[in-house]
Amino acid sequence: MALLASASTPTPAPDRTDADWRSVVSRFEQVVAAHPDRPALVFGSTVLTFGELARRSAAVDDGLRSRGVGTESLVGLLLPRGVDLVVALLGVLRSGAGYLPLDPTLPAARLRYICDRGDVTLVLSDAGSRRRLPAASARRILTVDTCARAVTGGAPDRAEIRPAHRAYVIYTSGSTGHPKGVEVTHGSLASLVDALAPVVGPAPARVGWNASPSFDASVQQWSRLCRGDTVVLVGDEVRADPEAMATLIAEQRLDELDITPSHLVSLLEHLPVENRDRPLRLLVGGEAVPAGLWGRLAELNAAGVLAPINLYGPTECTVDATYARIDGSGGPHLGAPLAGVQVHLLDDRLEPVPPGGDGELYVAGTGVSRGYLGQPGLTAQRFVPDIVAGDGRRMYRTGDRARIGPEGRLEYLGRRDDQVKLRGYRIELGEIEAVLGRCPGVAQAVAVASTDLPGGEGLVGYCRLDRDAEGRPVPFDAEAVRRVVGQHLPDYMMPSVLVEIDRFPLTRNGKIDRAALPPPVRPEREEGQETTPRSPTERLLAEAWCAVLGVDRVGVDDNFFDIGGQSLLAIRLVALLRRRTGRSVPLVTVFKHPVLRQLAAYLDDA
Repeated sequence: MALLASASTPTPAPDRTDADWRSVVSRFEQVVAAHPDRPALVFGSTVLTFGELARRSAAVDDGLRSRGVGTESLVGLLLPRGVDLVVALLGVLRSGAGYLPLDPTLPAARLRYICDRGDVTLVLSDAGSRRRLPAASARRILTVDTCARAVTGGAPDRAEIRPAHRAYVIYTSGSTGHPKGVEVTHGSLASLVDALAPVVGPAPARVGWNASPSFDASVQQWSRLCRGDTVVLVGDEVRADPEAMATLIAEQRLDELDITPSHLVSLLEHLPVENRDRPLRLLVGGEAVPAGLWGRLAELNAAGVLAPINLYGPTECTVDATYARIDGSGGPHLGAPLAGVQVHLLDDRLEPVPPGGDGELYVAGTGVSRGYLGQPGLTAQRFVPDIVAGDGRRMYRTGDRARIGPEGRLEYLGRRDDQVKLRGYRIELGEIEAVLGRCPGVAQAVAVASTDLPGGEGLVGYCRLDRDAEGRPVPFDAEAVRRVVGQHLPDYMMPSVLVEIDRFPLTRNGKIDRAALPPPVRPEREEGQETTPRSPTERLLAEAWCAVLGVDRVGVDDNFFDIGGQSLLAIRLVALLRRRTGRSVPLVTVFKHPVLRQLAAYLDDA
């Protein structure tokens, strides 16, 4: 690989001009003209051909433009996973506007913040999800069907889409206590489509869409629809159930699936390996691949079962920047840059590091986004002049540490700051700390990612409490803190364990010493405390908890997260309860009612 001498690999790619580029929209329309009757989208029993998807998205396009939406407008999409969501996504792109995916499961306060900061023109939603935004909001909220009916006077001509126009905005966790929106242009999106084509091989294929639409990995699916692949949407309930996911892969004859390493670990033992005429291609990304998982994937690659590809890239660089085929040629590494991408490994003086040296990854090229929506200061801090190329363009400072290993491969070493990747989600610990610090009774908070939890890796919140008039710590109400946090942060940012601490350990220079924080421990039950589940619901939950957590028994006063639970196990718990009872329990319910007795009472009353 060429990342040896200079720790920088420019991959030749012609500069795009407005005259020689093709937008995602024009590529999709070309496929429609060639294959109108080919299945484009599958969700459950619903199948849309390319022609049908084109007609429905064109109606949304007309409706948006008739309401004044056009280039540089931003349209929020508050929709559950399904056909209407993809129709709306494509309709927004066709109108020339940018789309902003809004996860209906997010707390209402977070949704309001994102919409307000994004200066959203209007929101497309459905009857169930629109209640997540306040009724008094001045922004327009329309259903997809309503939007598809143009207002009187018809729609103006569609503005020509240019490479510099905004295609979408995706919000990621922010260190200041609020999420930040990343603006990506149509030119960068088209570059991703071009760059992925030689990596994933020839079309047509049946491709599973697994990633959440509010997660940047979902953007990869435009490269499939733009070349004529059939995209199979993976439902939320299927995503949460490894057995159901494996069944979907087999029944839908999927050729490809995007997945995070954490999700893949739970899926591997259920994956169908027989009756396949070619390996299942896995696009693995979102977090570092552990060495053990890398080795197992390499074995399955050699056996012809899987064709796994490790993809690395931050949201700020249009999803993917490098790729590596996971085979038996070595341990975990990031591989080579995609076409049009340059990767620089630099020291603190922005000088290339020597082979074997530890440096920070900088990404340049056609995938670099505009920056952070409405935050010019932060944009200037993270998007800096590309002094390596010296051509006036910018490069993105990722904050990721890496080195060129002994075998000449680019190896990921971790973060330079307090950002962590947990089960595929990018999390700024400072955002969690800011929310914890606003909780009643909490004077100061520190959040860390820990591997010492009973259930594996998870988040721990350390809380120093306020003191009363006599200088004594106020009582710590962990459940009240969880409720407040749940009103502001998504499920994957909820601490699995909350620890009360009298004072924080400090380093010699007076900063909090995170390495010296006490390990989280399971609270001991009081002697004689009755913990035996008694009601039918309590016994049902106890059996499910034992199955998911791998323990022999639990009590009604046990807290799911104190005895080994974390967000991924909570997802498995919800899936197991659905299989055993036929009842759908919202994931957030487990976080709001983590004590078995409380969860049972909630389910009995619901």
